[in-house]
Amino acid sequence: MNKTEILKEIIEQRRSVFPKDYTETEISQEIIDEILNSATFAPNHKRTKPWRFKIFKGDEKAQLASEMQNIYKATQSEQTFLQKKYDDIGFKINKANAVVSIVVNFSGMLPEWEEIAAVSMAVQNMYLTSTANGVGCYWSSPAIVNHLKDSLTIAENQKCLGLFYMGRLD
Repeated sequence: MNKTEILKEIIEQRRSVFPKDYTETEISQEIIDEILNSATFAPNHKRTKPWRFKIFKGDEKAQLASEMQNIYKATQSEQTFLQKKYDDIGFKINKANAVVSIVVNFSGMLPEWEEIAAVSMAVQNMYLTSTANGVGCYWSSPAIVNHLKDSLTIAENQKCLGLFYMGRLD
């Protein structure tokens, strides 16, 4: 296959794959690094490189799950709280082999939409590289990520756009 055929195949195979379908097989750090490195090749106006990623694995991932469950519980009234949703938050994070926070850093040099678009293209690169490596993934943007400012050390000029879940599909 030539490069065009390979690229076309990867693009056509790219899907959001959810944690319920992940196996217990660990993703090597080398592949995680490759996935994140591919993000850095996304086009970005004035070379602002507006993406900021933080990887959660192991204990940090378990802490993230607990924190997000606590945020969900604290932001819901008794009438709107759903135990299933609370449980799903923890399940998805804990079932994933790695979770990456997706944060945009607004430089002030460009319209915000351009930097959000650049981050989105970076995430698309992550999707394609994940697909090429047999890693299932998906980007989730629940409203509760807006409450992660402290744990993600998000500055005033930054915003969390969601979480990128990854897991093996063996």
